[in-house]
Amino acid sequence: MLPTIRRNQSWLPDIFNDFFDNSWMERTNYTAPAINVLENEKEYDVELAAPGLTKEDFQVHVDEDNNLVINMEKKTENHEKKHNGRYLRREFSYEKFQQMLTLPEDAEAEKIEAKVEHGVLNVRIPKKEKVDVQKAVKQIEIK
Repeated sequence: MLPTIRRNQSWLPDIFNDFFDNSWMERTNYTAPAINVLENEKEYDVELAAPGLTKEDFQVHVDEDNNLVINMEKKTENHEKKHNGRYLRREFSYEKFQQMLTLPEDAEAEKIEAKVEHGVLNVRIPKKEKVDVQKAVKQIEIK
């Protein structure tokens, strides 16, 4: 027995909508890039996968609660050729992502640097220099 193909208001049967539009599936534009956080004795390095993105697509700041906030916003438009006055498919894409990382107490927030290189956002968080303070010995006078 062959499945019946329902027709919608256009000339394309619904089965084409399933393939092209995926209306039967929840569609999201939310993406969560992979993140690595590395630590060495001088700094923390945050690496965020960002293939195809540029520095203009990111905003990085430290908020009032001492969180490192990484915002990504990308708008893309996919044009397919117009065939005699009507689009068979045309997509606009809008992706937005935010990641918050609590900065450790030894982070030097004023010296944080960020750059996008080879499809990766790198955020360098220097550590505060440790100052060796020797505890003073206090002599107690005996009376």
